[in-house]
This record gives sequence, C-alpha cells and structure tokens, in this order.
Amino acid sequence: MLDIQKKLTNSFFIILSLPATAMGFALSVQISALSWILSTKYQLDIESIGYVWASGPLAGIIGQLIIGVISDKVWLWGGRRKPFILLGGILASLMLLALPNIDVISQTLGLSSILWVAIIVALTLDLAINVSFNPTRSIIADVTPQGEARTKGYTWMQTISGMFGVLAYGISVLFDNYILIYLGVFLVLIFSFVPPFFIKEPTVLGRLEGSANPKEEKTKNYLKDLLQIYVAHAFTWLGIQTMFVFAFAYFKQKMGSADNMLTDNQLGQMIGISFAILNTVGFILPSIVLEPVSRRIGSVRTHTLAIAVMAIGYLGIVFFGNTPILFYSLMTVVGVGWAATVSLPFAIMTEKIDKEKMGFFMGIFNLSVVIPQLIVSFVFGKIIENSADKNIIFIISAASLAISALLWLFVKENKIAATEQRITSSGGH
Repeated sequence: MLDIQKKLTNSFFIILSLPATAMGFALSVQISALSWILSTKYQLDIESIGYVWASGPLAGIIGQLIIGVISDKVWLWGGRRKPFILLGGILASLMLLALPNIDVISQTLGLSSILWVAIIVALTLDLAINVSFNPTRSIIADVTPQGEARTKGYTWMQTISGMFGVLAYGISVLFDNYILIYLGVFLVLIFSFVPPFFIKEPTVLGRLEGSANPKEEKTKNYLKDLLQIYVAHAFTWLGIQTMFVFAFAYFKQKMGSADNMLTDNQLGQMIGISFAILNTVGFILPSIVLEPVSRRIGSVRTHTLAIAVMAIGYLGIVFFGNTPILFYSLMTVVGVGWAATVSLPFAIMTEKIDKEKMGFFMGIFNLSVVIPQLIVSFVFGKIIENSADKNIIFIISAASLAISALLWLFVKENKIAATEQRITSSGGH
C-alpha cells in the first residue's frame, strides 16, 4: 500500500477519483454529442433519439446490478473492482470511437437503418459506462473509513470528475464535438487503465460500522432508509435526464426563429456552453462548499437544500430562460443541485450499508437512475414531441426536482456520520 493511501492524502483522493472521472468524461461526451450528432448528422427525430437514449439504461439495469454483485465476491488481478474498471474503460473508449462512425459501421454491415446501429453503439457505450461506474464508486467506499473521510472521497470524486466534465464541454464549444469525442477515447482509456494499479484494495470488506449486530441493525433500521433514498434520487434523475436528452429541442425552438434558425454548430455550442456552466458549478461546490456545510448540518440536509435550489433554477428557466444569457445564468443555479446529486447521495447511501455488499447496493442504487431514464425516453419523449411549447421540458424538470426535495426531507441522517462530523467541525478528536 502506498503511503499516500495510508495517510489518505489529497493526492490519494485525486488518484482514487480518476477511474470515476474516466466514466464521467465518457458520460459528458455522450451528453454533449449523442443527441446532437443523431439530430444533425443522422437526421433522427426527437422520439427516435429518445429510443437511442433508452437503450443504455436498459443495459444499465442488468449491467450495474450484476457487476456489483460479482465485484463484491470476485478477486482477480489484485482487486475486486479493478478488473471491471479496466474492461469497462477499454469498451467505453471503443464505443466513443464508434460514435461518429455509425454510418460507416452501418454501411460496412450492409444495414439500411442507421437507427439500429445507433442503438447498438449507445447501448454498448452505456453498458461500458455502467460496468465501470459501479466499481469506480464502490472502490471509494472500500478504501475509506466511514464518516468525514468517505464524504471527502465522494466530494473529491466530483471535483475532479466535474473539472474534466467542464473541459469536455469547453472543447465542444471552442472546437467541435468531433474533437471532443476523439479526445474522450484517449482520456477514458488512460484514466480507467492506470490509476487502479496504484490503489490497494482490501481483501476483506468490513460490515456496517458502529453496530453490535450489523446485519440485524441494517435490516431493521436501514432498508426503509435506503428505499426512501432510492425514491428521492429517482425523482431527481427524472428532472435531470429530461434536461440532458431534450435541451437541444428547447434551444431549437426558443433561441432560433423562423427567419434565423440555429445552425448545427450554433446548436452544439449552446449545448456545450450550458453543460460547461452546469459542470463548472458541479465541480467547484462539492469540496469547497458542500463538504464543509455537510460537516455542520449533515449530508442529508445539505443535499435537500441543494435539490430545492435546483428546482427553483428549473422553474426560473420556464419563466425567464428564453435568451442565451438568462438561460446560462439560470444554469448556474441548477448547477447547485447537480453538484450535490453527483457527490452526496453516494456518501449518504454508503453510510447505511455493509461494505461487503457495497457493489450489490450500488447496483440497486443505479436503478434509481436508469428507471427514470427509461421513463424520460419512453414517456416524456412522446409528451415533448407532441407539445407545441418546449417549455414543457423544464416544467417537467422543475416538478420532478420539487418532489425530490420534498422526499429527501424524510431521509434520516446517519447518526454515526453525523456525530463524527459534529466532532470534527468543533475541533474534537
């Protein structure tokens, strides 16, 4: 074990964050480029694009849960999470490389429908991301003690991952999505393949800390809490995924006009700028703001407030987001909730479960992401396609986040973590 891991130094948290950063970067490329390239290069309509986005979550339902269970039990190449991080990174890189070449692949295979090739590529890409996301997040809980250190691990994960997410959207704006895609191929491969060899995984995972009978304690008190977390998180993702998939349709209607339609490059730039702003707030806030606030008032309360702010941001877009400047300004407000969503729920959830089943519960937790993604694609896609006013996109988002904030109010703070946070913030040892 490296000395930086023993001492839990900031440099170790950076290395620990890079595998998740690889998958986050792949996801950023997917968000920035997938709808854009399907709409502009391959001329797919909104409903068809929704179907392409649905293919990934379908794979994720199976992928994250199965990989989570297996990674809890297997030991290969010096780790239980390492094999899946490596394989997922390689596969994600290959599918990013395939993304701008869907038409070439279709012609090579002699297929007349680009849609089916797009679905296969998107499905495989999302499956690869899902295969790796579970282990990249689980490994943070595996190698950090419960409480402040674990919260720090996940907030650092989002800081590093979010910073590269901003880089992704910045490249999309300053250059184009094709350069972004090919850079993603390289970064995803390096960040997923190198860091695992510098992280020593424990051969035995511990049970839930602070309980004389962990299994009984967890069963009686924590399963209800976990269900509340999953449902609250699901409503968060209903709103966020609606924005990710259909923001391009909002821009087309609200930012262009009959006489001055947005060009493909302008549309791509607006998407890139919007998500760059979102991720800038998303990577700045976790370690600088959310972690210190969590030490004082608890992770659950901090997350609840951030989700409420996000709902307000979406509502602001509905009423005032019809110009680029106002839209971008309101995306900074939305970014507060995004910063919390991609960091705090993992810390909150992992405080309530046994380390020896971390992968399994991470897989279950993923259902609160992929099921909303399917609802967005199969249900909301039709609603948005048939709606004359694309404001419906952010009305759905605002309502979903408001419900999520309300549900988070009923999630209990972990007593062990809260006690440790209070002691730390007051200077105790």
